Amino acid sequence: MRYKRNRIIYSLIVIVIIVLGIFSKKTHTFIPTFFNDSIGDSLWAAMIFFGFGFVFDTMKTGKVALGSILFCYIIEFSQIYHAGWIDNIRNTTLGKLVLGYTFSWNDLIAYALGIGAAIILEMLLKKCSSLYV
Repeated sequence: MRYKRNRIIYSLIVIVIIVLGIFSKKTHTFIPTFFNDSIGDSLWAAMIFFGFGFVFDTMKTGKVALGSILFCYIIEFSQIYHAGWIDNIRNTTLGKLVLGYTFSWNDLIAYALGIGAAIILEMLLKKCSSLYV
């Protein structure tokens, strides 16, 4: 049986993840620096996963995960490239949030963990089949 993701639920999850991401910037007093630096990246990757799930609502979870991780990794590796035009975009608030600025190998791990957590959440959602149409 093929599931179709409930776009209302997925949009609400994206909004919750955004709120958690904003809150994560204020947790530096509660959480050790190593984890605090990675939480935002993990949440960003989870948001990308649920965003892809929203757009591709009938695609299998594995393909959504693959597309999400590739998207995140491409964005991260693009941070190695610096030219005036893209750095001007990165200097805007939206550009910095979407494109980032500096490459980090740790971010790649954080993205994988965030998408892994999102996959687990999606599997739990699938158990509640009433959330799917």
